[in-house]
Amino acid sequence: MGILNVTPDSFSDGGRFNDVGHAVAQAMRMAEEGADIIDIGAESTRPGHEPISASTEIARLVPVLEALRGRITCPISVDTMKAPVAEAALAHGATIINDVWGFKRDPRLAPLAAKHRAAVVLMHNRETIDPTINIIDDMLCFLDASLRDALAAGVSRDVIALDPGIGFGKTLEQNLEAIAAVPRLKDLGCSVLVGASRKSMIGKIIPSETDERLPGTITLHTAAILKGADVIRVHDVKEAVQAARVTDRLRGL
Repeated sequence: MGILNVTPDSFSDGGRFNDVGHAVAQAMRMAEEGADIIDIGAESTRPGHEPISASTEIARLVPVLEALRGRITCPISVDTMKAPVAEAALAHGATIINDVWGFKRDPRLAPLAAKHRAAVVLMHNRETIDPTINIIDDMLCFLDASLRDALAAGVSRDVIALDPGIGFGKTLEQNLEAIAAVPRLKDLGCSVLVGASRKSMIGKIIPSETDERLPGTITLHTAAILKGADVIRVHDVKEAVQAARVTDRLRGL
């Protein structure tokens, strides 16, 4: 899954692709480099981000979706926690809803996904970091509830992916534990997506700027794949594809 942020303030590439022409070029580049999915976000979800209205999010998103129509063949995912934004995206060609709050912020998302037969990504999140809790128990409880909400609304289990939420409401150690716990997530009976690309946890292990974290990103994603992750969400598609294909061969031994 290639990341396309059409925002001015995302943590890694904010402002680089919030022009429609640049966004389309980047989406096409990622598709050519081997992305299986393009995930488009029109609101930053980085820690301390400034929330925006659904109308602002739609205004950023829809022109890009319209410009991409017929130009790439891989599925398009919309990274949003708002039902009106997801509905607009689905109407303009998206087929996946990627919700960083696992259907907990907007209860309209689950029936909307079912109505449109959209695939979904349900991510674990927390308002605050609490180093004293058992993050795996918290993650499993949260995602089990999200999964039950999705299934009750009519979303098919085979189009649901669960995401441990690397970098969201977790300490460094909790992020590492979450990656190690991918097999526990698999026990819930869904695909698992892991997104550690350029995350601050890498900078906490070795001081580095966001665009210097490709080696750490590949290491974390390789570990996740070996643990059973089905999808990795990345900024650097070409490098990630090579690493993932090699790791897949190792996993098969």
